[in-house]
This record gives sequence, C-alpha cells and structure tokens, in this order.
Amino acid sequence: MAGRIPQRFIDDLLARTDIVDLIGSRVQLKKTGRNHSALCPFHQEKSPSFTVSADKQFYHCFGCGASGNALRFVMEFDRLNFPEAIEALAGRAGMEVPREGESDEQRQQARVQAKRQEEAVNLLELGTQFYQQQLASPAAHHAHEYLSRRGLSDDIVSRYAIGYAPAGWDTLKRHLSEKGVDENVQVEYGLLVRKEEAGRSWDRFRDRVIFPIRDWKGRTIGFGGRVLGDEKPKYLNSPESPVFHKGRELYGLYETRVQSKRPERMLIVEGYIDVVALAQHGVDYAVATLGTATTDEHLRRLFRLVDEVVFCFDGDAAGRQAAHRALNTVLPLMIDGRQARFLFLPDGEDPDSLIRQEGGEAFEQRIVRAGSLTEYLFDHAGEGRDLRRIEDRERFASAVLEGIGKLPQGLLRSLLMRELSERTGLERSTLEELSEGSARSASGASQAPQHQARTQASGPQESPTRKGSPPRQKGTATLSSSGRILHLIVHSPVLVESLPEGEAWCPDDEDGQLLLDVVRLLRAGGYRSSQVLLAHFHGSSHGNRLLTLLQREPLIPAALRQREMEVLVAHFEQQRQRLSPERELDALQARERNGEKLTREEAGRLWQLVCEIKR
Repeated sequence: MAGRIPQRFIDDLLARTDIVDLIGSRVQLKKTGRNHSALCPFHQEKSPSFTVSADKQFYHCFGCGASGNALRFVMEFDRLNFPEAIEALAGRAGMEVPREGESDEQRQQARVQAKRQEEAVNLLELGTQFYQQQLASPAAHHAHEYLSRRGLSDDIVSRYAIGYAPAGWDTLKRHLSEKGVDENVQVEYGLLVRKEEAGRSWDRFRDRVIFPIRDWKGRTIGFGGRVLGDEKPKYLNSPESPVFHKGRELYGLYETRVQSKRPERMLIVEGYIDVVALAQHGVDYAVATLGTATTDEHLRRLFRLVDEVVFCFDGDAAGRQAAHRALNTVLPLMIDGRQARFLFLPDGEDPDSLIRQEGGEAFEQRIVRAGSLTEYLFDHAGEGRDLRRIEDRERFASAVLEGIGKLPQGLLRSLLMRELSERTGLERSTLEELSEGSARSASGASQAPQHQARTQASGPQESPTRKGSPPRQKGTATLSSSGRILHLIVHSPVLVESLPEGEAWCPDDEDGQLLLDVVRLLRAGGYRSSQVLLAHFHGSSHGNRLLTLLQREPLIPAALRQREMEVLVAHFEQQRQRLSPERELDALQARERNGEKLTREEAGRLWQLVCEIKR
C-alpha cells in the first residue's frame, strides 16, 4: 500500500499554487479591491457572495459558508478525494507526488508504473481516435442508422466520443502496428484477442458501435461495444487491465462531472446506451456499471459528487434481485445527509426505450417520484407476508432489523427503528435489544480472535463504555472529555506532540475512537494543517464531525490549550485506574506468583479486590 503524502510536499505544493489562477480557470472571477469575487460555484445565487483572497490564498462564500484553500477547492469543485486532489494539483504544477517511507527502488518502480500507465492511456486514446475516424467513413452507414434510430444527435455522439469498429478482423491491429505499438501491448490492454494455441490475434471489437470508457480525468481506459450484426454477445466490454477495473469505474461519470450544471442527484442504470439516450433527452446525470453489480467503491465515488443516488432497475424478477443487492451495498454508506432511492420501470422497458416514448420531462418525473430506501427496505421485507399473522410479522421485523443493522449510527437508523416499532407494535427498546444482540452474535465469532490477540499483547481490555467518559450526545452543546481534546487538536494539530505515546490513555467512546484515528493520521503523516486534516476525512461522517468542531472556536486561549489537554489526559488515566480493579488484582496476583512478598497494605488491598470482584 502506498505511504502517506508528506506534509512538507503538501505545503510546497500549496505554496506553488496560486488560488486565484486555479479558481479563475473554473469560475469567472471579478477583481474587487484586493480580492476577487464571483457567483458561488457551490450553491445557486443571483448576486456574488463568493470571495477569493490572493493574500491569504483562501476562498470563502458568505452565502453558503464554503471555504478553504486550493486543495479544499479542488476536492469540493471536482469532487475528488484527498490523494486525487493532490495528484491533480501536482500535475498542474508539474510535480511528482512522493510517499512517506518509499525507498529509491520503490520510487523508481512508481515512475516506471506511471510511465507505463501513461503509455497505456495514449494507446487507448489512439484507439478512440481510430474508432471516431471510422464512424466518419462510408463503411459505417449502418452504425449511423443505428444511432439515428436511437435519436442521438451529433452533439451527443461527440460529447461521449462514440465511434465505430469496422467489421475486419485486424483493421485496428494493423493501424496501431503501423504506429509502432507492439502487439503484446495491444493484447494486454484488451484491444486484441489472442489464441495462444494458434498463435493468432485479432481485433476484439468488430462491427460494433464503440463507447469509450473514461476515468475521472477524461482519459480513455477501456471500451464498450454494441453489436450491429448477429455476433454474440450483444454488448461487450474491455477486459480488466492495469488501467481498467470494472468494480471501480462508471460509464458516464466523467461526462457528468465536466458539465457546467452540477447535478442534484446521480442515476445508476445498466448500460451505456441508456446513459447516452438519457443525456440526449436532458437527463445528463446518469452513469452505468460495466457488466457488474454496483459496488461500494462505485457508490463512494458517487456520494463524493452528490448526496442523492437513484438506482434504476427493470421491474422484472431479475431487476428486483439486482435492487436487493444494491440495497445491501448502499446501507453501510448511508451517513446522515445522504439519500438512496429505487426506481422500477414497467416490464419490458429500459431507460433508452422509455425516455424515447415519453420524453425527458416525464422520465424526470419518474425519477423524482422514485421510492425511498426506507420504502424499499420495508416493502422488500414484507413481500409475500401477511403482517396480521404473528409468524410473518416476526420474519418481517427480523428482515428489517437485519437491514437496519447495516446502517451507520445516525438519524436515519433511529427513524427506521421508530418506523419499525410503529408497524409491528413492538417496543422500540425491545427492537434495539434484538438488533444489538444480532450484531453481537454476527460479529462475536470474527472478533474473538482479534480481541484475544489484543488482550495478550496489551493486557486485559476495559469495557467499551466507561463511566468516566460518557458517550457524546449528538446535537448538544456539551463535549465529552475526549471530544474536548479532539476539539483542541482540530484547531491546533501540533498539540498531538504533547499526547502520551501509545493509545491506552484514550477513552473508548465515540469521540475517543475518532480522536485515535486523528492522532494516528497526524503522527504518521506529520501533518500540521487543519485543512489537510479535514481533507483526509472529507465525505465521511467523521469529516462532518471534524468540520463542526473546526467551525466552533475554543473558549480556551491558544497559550493554555496544551495545559488543558494535559489535565484531560491525566483525568483519563485516573479514571482508567479507578475503573480497572481487575487489572490491579492481576498485577498483585502476578507479583505473588513470582515469589514477591506483598506489604500488609498490598495484601489487604488484594483481599478487598477479590471480595469486590466476587460480589
């Protein structure tokens, strides 16, 4: 796994990046005094409230509150994760991104791999250009007829770089060979099929309409082909290659990202012709999986771009099965603020055929009326069950609880539990006990070995809930003790240097878990910037929590924050010692076993602990 990006490189990169030039290349800026202003790219407004400061190298919107440095802007505007945003800024500055802990040999290997990837992308771009040129040739008349029947305009064909693979067995092979591309490379990246026994190779795509598959930078990484004759299969994708991974890429995502209008939602469909047909009728926020079910990586990419995802399925049995798989994939990702909905089409229809029949506006209304995740979860659990019967109601409740158990903690989980209580007549406390019991049963077997290993390595573990550090109540103004340290570190990451080594000092509550994640990140990467810290957690519930803390100014003066943190850590240690009689007992008994004589006070304490624990 690649190491972390060094803080010194990030600082250097930001120093070389002029935020005015960066934002000005995407948004029309107007000079207003020492700053620049514009209509905010992150929300709809009629008068400019978005300001960019060249002096501070910072942007801020007085309307929606969006703010940050150049790195934050790239992440928000282009909807990239932290490493992708660093790569984008580094590419713009002509810099190579280093990694912590890389040896010279590893660095050289990374350069070689990057060069090979660039050569592969150049090869696939040559393929894209070839297919586009072939579409303009007289031999492609039946491809034009097909596109015309689908109602696709020249603008849409150009936007999606649609082309045509001629019927010959080696047309592309000869074209690329003339340009000096080795045949083995063409095979490696899926342009040719090779029969090893016969030692022959031929074009993978023949007599097909070609749809280039592009990554988030717009680089071709593979192709999809729709047959025009009788050849099987009807639809064909490039195979997996060093640059193309079906479980990660989505057809149409690049085209959606580069459009001027930021979409409110993303629609997931099954095929690239559906994506293109929908775009032709104005629904230009659709993407397609590439011969595979929707993965969590697909969804993470989409949720970085929008907060709402709509799954579109056929209304038949196969579509229902696919929807259930999608439900199980999306549930663990449903942090507060996200939405997932399910659209089922009439039997025998797909997005392409339906939108050509009823038009874009009517299809858009179907999307708006699509059922919510909650509705689908309850409907699926209730299929074929009579909820007037106790047995069916029990199975219904169990099925819904199984789904709720996959959700992260948050408002949606709480609302679903309340809804289930109302539908079944069971007390909410009873449902929560059943849900917790199921989760313990499911995870106990898998977690027992890890727990045992941790116990052997670091001694007996404390209970997950400590009286000394009560869980933080969401939405309240009061922070837990671990939340107070987290608050201080978010504002002053350098304070991490004052924390004790190891992790035993940290409470095991909700904020304590996030605090440990933050401490590990800061120590491993050497980061000292609040913005970089937020960037690492961007797009997650933890990121939202950290942003909330950063927006809340500490009442403690900066000069006293280190002392405040030391007092809190000392309090944790006192609580840990008071709440761990088992540890104290183990230590005293171990000394006795080793032949060490206890003092009278220690012997009395040993007897007291034995009596307490027995009680």
